[in-house]
Amino acid sequence: MDTSLVTDLFSPVQLGPIQLANRIVMAPLTRSRAQAGGVQGELNAIYYAQRASAGLIVSEATNISPQGRGYAFTPGIFSKAQVDGWKIVTDKVHAAGGRIFCQLWHVGRISHPDLQIDGALPVAPSAIRAEGKAFTEAGLQPLVTPRALRTDEMAGIVADYAHAATCAKQAGFDGVEIHAANGYLIDQFLRTGSNHRTDQYGGSVEGRARLLVEVTQAVLRVWEPGCVGVRFGPTSSANDIHDAHPQETFGYAVAQMDRFGLGYIHIIEGETQGPRDSIPDFDFSALKRAFRGLYMGNNNYTRELAIQQRRIGQVDLVCFGRPYLSNPDLVERLRIDAPLAPEAPKETWYGGREKGYTDFPRLDGSV
Repeated sequence: MDTSLVTDLFSPVQLGPIQLANRIVMAPLTRSRAQAGGVQGELNAIYYAQRASAGLIVSEATNISPQGRGYAFTPGIFSKAQVDGWKIVTDKVHAAGGRIFCQLWHVGRISHPDLQIDGALPVAPSAIRAEGKAFTEAGLQPLVTPRALRTDEMAGIVADYAHAATCAKQAGFDGVEIHAANGYLIDQFLRTGSNHRTDQYGGSVEGRARLLVEVTQAVLRVWEPGCVGVRFGPTSSANDIHDAHPQETFGYAVAQMDRFGLGYIHIIEGETQGPRDSIPDFDFSALKRAFRGLYMGNNNYTRELAIQQRRIGQVDLVCFGRPYLSNPDLVERLRIDAPLAPEAPKETWYGGREKGYTDFPRLDGSV
């Protein structure tokens, strides 16, 4: 069937100064295959280039600083070696006709002293421990009670984001995505459950969103607005995160992002890797109405749901995650409504080398 007659999912769309080949986005997918020092290389370049038919690739979450690291074998974007490694990736993606943004990541309390310099405590808005385990080189270890950031440290956090944004530009990325979802540092500041501060970075929604706003302002000193996106998960409880009034909190956050004229907001609709109606009365369409840039929907999208949501104007871009693990040619499979490959075995999601990473064939059998 010629799906171009019923949907524009596979037609070009403008994102700021960049034309995307289609409205399909490859989600940021942690794969834990960085080399020593959080450096990417040729293997990672092959993986991303195989998936370059996506209108946009959002890179796996990438540490903005040594302090921001919370998982073993994840890449960074703050050293020269990391910039050089990512340049191999972006060059190969561009040679294949693709576009790629770098997702800027500070995990906050979702870390462990084994992952920090000199065994330091992870940092957070408040000294509140999250339930869960950290993925360290020694295996899974229980999360610890973090250290609350001092007010005079906040400018340094913002500077780390600005430095990482500069490094991303040097590495040849087309733009950056600020990770403000899934219970990581910026999300921890936004939410009432993890932010009990009494200074200007806590209390009211304006205070809790202050770090997000300052980080965005700093990133915009490096990148033009159309090359910047922000990821939110308003109803997700990933990494033990929660908020008393998510519609108010994220309505305010999105309105602030609209004020800056950003290229897109990336919204996890529902529970991360879970049901789409985790808070049934949450109004995602209100977030779209509050934002003049592109709205990227994510979470358990099928071809049918993507076409439907695009047809009614609820999404501008559709983000696919797990299907991209085993379907490097996902755009073509969706376009012609071909069967998808079986889901990649979970034991290959994190860590390892080629197996379960770069060895999935396209429809024509080529790798």
